[in-house]
Amino acid sequence: MRFPLRLGTRGSPLALTQARMVASALCRAHGWGGDAIEIVPIRTSGDRIQDRALAEVGGKALWTKELDRALDAGEIDFAVHSMKDVETIRPDSIVIAAMLPRADVRDRLIGVDSLSALRHGAVVGTSSPRRSAQVRRARPDVSITLFRGNVDTRLAKLAAGEADATLLAAAGLARLDRPDVGTPVPVEEMLPAPAQGAVGIETLAANAALRDALAAIDDAPTSACVRAERALLAGLGADCRSPVAALATLDGGTLRLRAEILSADGGEHVAGEAEIAGEADAAALARSLLDRASPALRSLFGR
Repeated sequence: MRFPLRLGTRGSPLALTQARMVASALCRAHGWGGDAIEIVPIRTSGDRIQDRALAEVGGKALWTKELDRALDAGEIDFAVHSMKDVETIRPDSIVIAAMLPRADVRDRLIGVDSLSALRHGAVVGTSSPRRSAQVRRARPDVSITLFRGNVDTRLAKLAAGEADATLLAAAGLARLDRPDVGTPVPVEEMLPAPAQGAVGIETLAANAALRDALAAIDDAPTSACVRAERALLAGLGADCRSPVAALATLDGGTLRLRAEILSADGGEHVAGEAEIAGEADAAALARSLLDRASPALRSLFGR
């Protein structure tokens, strides 16, 4: 390998923090000096386009396509992503080589202490179809307004009175040294997004030396759970407009996957749970959810 290794990342404060986490983990694992890794910020389409929902302007590829191009062009050696922002189907030339230990998977509600504490007719700011549907399922009287941008941008919008409350990932807040902002929402109340709380590292499939180096920092339980959740997404044919939640957990070597799909207004909700021994089991759970869904709900998914 040629040093310094170039680690591509989005330029948001959270993305840069996660890139530094990856660099530190690699340097510790291999005894490298601090100059062994150069962090290369790359501005993505998702960072530039803030006034529209992802589904309107290209989906999750808005977070990855510039980093993918830089990888393929040899401008960076590897890239770091929040795994919940990575498309289910990735280019054959690129592999998810490692994941750091998963952080808190929960959402945090900011502005009020609970969904039940929202005033009647309150406005909740979010860009997530999953969060929107779950909130509206619990509180049909609530309306949703689009909140895009990094953590500071969303908190500023809330402080400016654009909404009564918003929801952010607990993991991201903790990584930005704001672990006490908002109130954690139990997963029994709001099942998280697939892969929420996980940081992944991608590199070229052909780069065997770097893949081996990255394997040293891969957290096996995180990888197993996140890959099961992503297999469910693939089985559903889900995209960024699909309200879907999933969480895989390991207990004594047994991996269990809980999942739910919802209509956009939260009025229809189909949930299921299964023991997962391989991707086929996650796909079977996806089929079970879709088989029990109405045609309108199935239309939000690609299967």
